[in-house]
Amino acid sequence: MESGNFFKNSQIIVLGVCIAVATIASSVILSGGFLKVMKFTREQISVTGSATKEIRSDHIVWKGAFARREADLKTAYQELQEDLDKVKTYLSSKGVSENETIISQVLTETVYRKNEKGNDTNDIEGYTLTQNVEIRSNDVDKIDKVSRESTRLIDQGILFVSQAPEYFYTKIDELKVEMLARATENAKQRASSMAKATGNKIGFMRSARMGVFQITPSTSTEVSDWGVNDTSSLDKKVMAVVTVSFAIE
Repeated sequence: MESGNFFKNSQIIVLGVCIAVATIASSVILSGGFLKVMKFTREQISVTGSATKEIRSDHIVWKGAFARREADLKTAYQELQEDLDKVKTYLSSKGVSENETIISQVLTETVYRKNEKGNDTNDIEGYTLTQNVEIRSNDVDKIDKVSRESTRLIDQGILFVSQAPEYFYTKIDELKVEMLARATENAKQRASSMAKATGNKIGFMRSARMGVFQITPSTSTEVSDWGVNDTSSLDKKVMAVVTVSFAIE
């Protein structure tokens, strides 16, 4: 009987030792796994990458206006119509099509006679009629030249005022995708160099955040936190910035 009790006690002891060993082993394994998770969570590197590219505008918008001022409204309108015909003829002679041209409605302003104090009275002195013309075209060089030569309309007796052209790039969405990819690759190269200098290497990309995306004149060094979208220059420079975090292995 005593022999049977001894055998049972031995089994209990052995079972207890096995459980203890298993618990210790599990703790070691879990601790190792926990350390690896902590390492993956904490050890990372964040860098800023950038990319630049020179582009040339592929769309132009040019605006101008002409006006007539006469004491009689009908006379002012007739003269303005004659000016419009001359403007259309001029643009046509320069190769500008009707599809590229937008002519606004006539804007009429009543001009009142002023008193000795410089204030308007109720007496009508005349009328100023204004008409705007806008050219939108993908033939940038052609319209750019027309805008610079438009002062010749003044030689024809037309009170023509020309605005500075605006230059645009129509493939900006495709360009943005390309630039962000290049900026991310630049960030990866920077992170890899920094990690290598300390005897490490980078792993998976942990996060990425888009920064400044701007379009400036090609000779500009301007950098803005909110971005720039230049329309004043024909030749432009595009810059994209991203902030990327990588795990360190």
